[in-house]
Amino acid sequence: MSNILLVEDDEALGLAIEFSLKNEGYEVVKASSVKEAKHQFEHQPFDLIVLDIGLPDGNGYDLCLHFKKQSDTSVIFLTALDEEANVVMGLDIGGDDYITKPFRVKELMSRVKVQLRKQARLENSTMIFTSENIKIDMNLVKVYKNHENIPITNLEYKLLLTFMMNAHKALKRDELLQDITGGDEVFFDENTLSVYIRRLRNKIEDDPKNPQFIVTQRGLGYCWSKDVSRK
Repeated sequence: MSNILLVEDDEALGLAIEFSLKNEGYEVVKASSVKEAKHQFEHQPFDLIVLDIGLPDGNGYDLCLHFKKQSDTSVIFLTALDEEANVVMGLDIGGDDYITKPFRVKELMSRVKVQLRKQARLENSTMIFTSENIKIDMNLVKVYKNHENIPITNLEYKLLLTFMMNAHKALKRDELLQDITGGDEVFFDENTLSVYIRRLRNKIEDDPKNPQFIVTQRGLGYCWSKDVSRK
C-alpha cells in the first residue's frame, strides 16, 4: 500500500484530497506547513508527495528541494498559479507533475496513479545507459560525462533519457514533448523545448555548436546519433 504525504494548508481542500486518496486505498499523512511536512518526512518514508506551493511558513519550491536532496520521491505540485514560468520552475527543481487549482479530484487521482507507477518502475529498474563518455544511471537518477557527475534538472534528465533510449531514431518535437511530460498536458511549447535541448547540449557536448550526440535533422526533429549500450 502506497504512503502519500499531502502538504496543503487549505483545510477544506486538504480534507477532500485526503478522503479521495484514502478512498483509493492509499495511506495518507497530512501536513499544513513546511515545518510539519519536514517533521513527517524525517520520520517515515513516502512513495509520493502532493505539495501545495503557497504555505504559511514558506513555499513548496524550497520544500521540494529539501525533499529531493534526501530522496527521489515523486512530487506533484498543487498551485493556483498557472503562469508558464512557475510551471517550468517547479519542474526544473525536481517536481514530477503540476496541477493548477481548481482541479477535478479524478484528475488528481489519475496523476497520482501515473507517478506511483513511474516510481515503481524506477525502483525495479537496474538500467544503466552508456554512449561513449556519457552515462545515465537510472538507479541513482544521475548523469555522468567522463565519469564526472553532471548537474542536471529533472526535465533535462527526462529529455536525455528519451534520446538515449531511442538512439539513431529521428524524434519529432511533439513526440519529445509528449515523452518528457508523461503524456499529460503539455505546459510549454516547442520554443521552450529548443531551450532545453540547447541547455542539454551545453552540458554533454564537447562543442555544443557542433553537436555529435544530439543532432538536428531538419524537417524531422532530433536524433541521438551515437550507439547506446544498456545493462
